[in-house]
Amino acid sequence: MENGDFFIGIAQQALWITALATLPILIPALICGIVVGMIQAATSINEATLAFVPKLLVVGATLVFFGGSILMLVGDFMREMFERIPDLLN
Repeated sequence: MENGDFFIGIAQQALWITALATLPILIPALICGIVVGMIQAATSINEATLAFVPKLLVVGATLVFFGGSILMLVGDFMREMFERIPDLLN
């Protein structure tokens, strides 16, 4: 395997792992932000903390539920990267 192909494969896998690790956090925060924004627009309340606090709570709850699996996903990726180091030396 050529080194260029090797690094491109690693970069593609890193981008995929990044997407898988961030989407469980970003999607609920996005949905919460849209709902809070709609409520603020309907009630004409323009308080910044009303948008921040619910998103913070949603992100915290999401990390409680999915944090372990996200950590295992990133840990498995790092272990695989360290196992691939000898392939670079051949």
